[in-house]
Amino acid sequence: MPTPSMEDYIEQIYLLITNKGYARVSDIAEALDVHPSSVTKMVQKLDRESYLHYERYRGLVLTSKGKKIGKRLVDRHDLLEKFLMIIGVDKENIYDDVEGIEHHLSWNSIDRIGDLVQYFEESTERIADLKLIQEKNEEETANQ
Repeated sequence: MPTPSMEDYIEQIYLLITNKGYARVSDIAEALDVHPSSVTKMVQKLDRESYLHYERYRGLVLTSKGKKIGKRLVDRHDLLEKFLMIIGVDKENIYDDVEGIEHHLSWNSIDRIGDLVQYFEESTERIADLKLIQEKNEEETANQ
């Protein structure tokens, strides 16, 4: 199982390859706001762990294992963003909140959050009811 740091790299590499067709060390460094030398070290580690194939000066390619995990990590991120939107978290907080929690939840918790998102998406009335509860609670808090 990859470490949280490895997950960040795999997720970003997966996104770059999906969106651009390739992922260079410089692209990864820019996206993660780290030094290229740090990317090179991590990419070499990911190569040793069979998440990708890396050849210096030639680029890198995710293995089937890397693609599978990369997709799952991107899906996890998207699900958590969707969940936070549904429950009314301010948009400007969502990305940082997801980054802060995504590595600290078990896959079982992620699956249950997925069930909850599905529950809300199946009926917009449920989301409206949640909003009413939030408004009531905010009003009560303001009146205290």
